[in-house]
Amino acid sequence: MEKQDKFHEDYFGSDHVTVIVPETGWRKLDIRELWAYRELLKALIVRDIKIRYKQTVLGVAWAILQPVVTMIVFTIVFGKLAKLPTDGYPYPIFLYSALLPWMFFANAIGTAGGSLIGSSHLVSKVYFPRLIIPFSSIGSGLVDLSISTGILLLLMLYYGVPLTANIFAAPVLLVGVIFTALGVGTLLSAVTVAYRDFRFVVPFMVQIWLFCTPVVYAMSLIPDRWQWILGLNPMAGVVEGFRAAFLGKPFDLVTLTISFSISTLIFVIGIIYFEKVERRFADII
Repeated sequence: MEKQDKFHEDYFGSDHVTVIVPETGWRKLDIRELWAYRELLKALIVRDIKIRYKQTVLGVAWAILQPVVTMIVFTIVFGKLAKLPTDGYPYPIFLYSALLPWMFFANAIGTAGGSLIGSSHLVSKVYFPRLIIPFSSIGSGLVDLSISTGILLLLMLYYGVPLTANIFAAPVLLVGVIFTALGVGTLLSAVTVAYRDFRFVVPFMVQIWLFCTPVVYAMSLIPDRWQWILGLNPMAGVVEGFRAAFLGKPFDLVTLTISFSISTLIFVIGIIYFEKVERRFADII
């Protein structure tokens, strides 16, 4: 005790000293700490939204043009030329209902993957839970998603597709998309800090992932005995779920269950890896 008091007096000049010691081993997610910094999370989301639309030529119109132009190109290639089956629905609305969750997911993980590198000035200067950075980058994409959903409702009106009680499942499915994006985006953001060239891998990975997800084609195109394998893709069940919610199709509960389980696993792995390497971010970023 005398040695401790002598240490405080010699080096700090005070008896009231808080010594911060780095943790060793695996860290657990501190929910209370994240909640304490919720105002910072909100501020970063608002900042990203302002940056996204401030001093731009297209502004909010980009949230409409991107999915609409993609829908037109894919409709010509896969709907008119390849003539892929659509379970009896017009190809544009069949495709667009799946593009909504997919484009949110693809943009979210792309933004989250480079979020820590883009916020290096914050990471290296002040302490806060680093998880807030990839989490906030995903939140800004919800604005684009809400605008794109309005276009889908107009398409449904144009093609005479009525809303059914399935639409009430859309918020739950959206939570599944966000959950998956948080897991993948958090993992990618941590990996990109250590391996900078990994940011070039992400766009290629997203392109391959697109064609492994039933966005441009129907799940029914896959033989029944192999559909459970496609369900291992966490976005497969969610994309089909969005189609069912907006177009009134029956839900594939088996595929949804598998996809949600894989999403949960990816989220846990992403958080565990992020928390493990977080302590080195300030040194290597």
